[in-house]
Amino acid sequence: MLHTPPNGLTATDAAERIRQGWLSSEDLVQACLRRIDETEPTLQAWAHLDREGAIARARELDDLRRRGRPLGPLHGVPVGLKDIIDTRDMPTQRGTPIHAGRQPEQDARIVERLKEAGAVIMGKTVTTEYAFVHPNGTRNPHNPEHTPGGSSSGSAAAVAAYNMPLAIGTQTNGSVIRPASFCGVVGFKPTNGVISRAGLLQTSVSLDQIGVFARSARDAALLVDVIGGYDQTDPNSYANARPDCRAGAEADAPVPPDLVWIDLPYHDRLSPDARDGMDEVLSALDGRVERVTGDAQLSGLIDVQRIIHEYEIVHHLAEDFTAHWDRISATLQQIITRGRQISEAQYQDALGVKASAEKWFESFFHDFDAVIAPSAAGEAPLFSAGGTGDPVFCTIWTLAGLPTLTLALLTGAKGLPIGVQLIGSAQQDDRLLRTARWLEHHLDAH
Repeated sequence: MLHTPPNGLTATDAAERIRQGWLSSEDLVQACLRRIDETEPTLQAWAHLDREGAIARARELDDLRRRGRPLGPLHGVPVGLKDIIDTRDMPTQRGTPIHAGRQPEQDARIVERLKEAGAVIMGKTVTTEYAFVHPNGTRNPHNPEHTPGGSSSGSAAAVAAYNMPLAIGTQTNGSVIRPASFCGVVGFKPTNGVISRAGLLQTSVSLDQIGVFARSARDAALLVDVIGGYDQTDPNSYANARPDCRAGAEADAPVPPDLVWIDLPYHDRLSPDARDGMDEVLSALDGRVERVTGDAQLSGLIDVQRIIHEYEIVHHLAEDFTAHWDRISATLQQIITRGRQISEAQYQDALGVKASAEKWFESFFHDFDAVIAPSAAGEAPLFSAGGTGDPVFCTIWTLAGLPTLTLALLTGAKGLPIGVQLIGSAQQDDRLLRTARWLEHHLDAH
């Protein structure tokens, strides 16, 4: 008997129940739509909800199962897409009125893979303006007076509010890990190049990466395995086998992993409750964590990321920024103006440092299974403060293209979630997920 409401099931459990005939995709989708109707007036997580299309797709998938046709790993499971991911059957408006009603002619590569896997795409979740810093209307589901983070605000908030079990976002700095932390869900950004970005708004060809939101690491791994794959049209996509993320998420560590905490100057931005919570986690790990002081060059990577991001967004979106300057927020205008001052030489130097950082981390992880770190500075800031929170606790790892995962392990002084972040070695995402499984079990035992 189904005791958990359908919209409260994990993606893994929902897919299994649909496969076995214990739950229909239509019932699951209808339950999610009812939940969206309850939360959306306050949450404002959806830029476009394809209600009729989702129900029709669910009925089609239920019919395929009844007829004994092949079933994909996400057969009948609802998924939300950040509103910078192109879809041929619904608008992709990129968080700006400049692209209101924009209708792509074809699906993004990851949308093709989702459809092949049997997913039901519910619609497009709210993003910040051009997936950058200026927030739109989405609120934190734990307390609507607070931000959900950004730029993947709607994706994180909708999963946390049980609008659907899975959603996709993107991260150029901290746009998956930070909102996942603020909203109390699992956020997973795999190694740069695991997932194709074809058909997504490009803000930084060097830094843009795809990540996912889920209610368990196992679900996040399942989704990444579905949408990952080599794509020769994406310059960051690599022509090697991908890590088996789901196998990693379900595996027991053969020995307790070796973790490392890197003391970095920006840790002074941690709130007292976040610092106390991290100290408790490190204490519970019984000497499994080595503490090291970060080299000054690591902190310098913060500015390197800014140079690359701002230079590239100014050049990638030059046509929009020139033609529609008066329709761009003052927040973004300031960044565009600064980005236009960055010289080609500064940009090339920054790319060189980025490549050096990637190389340095290759050897660094010879001694460790994962870095343990804060996911964000603390609880979600007030919405009225503007912005979406400080991304600095994600910047270095994103720049280096490393796989990162946040787990909702802590609660702050105001009762809001605070995430704990694990960072792994490039293309060893399965090992990172295995380490996360060990960490959760170890902390549960304490």
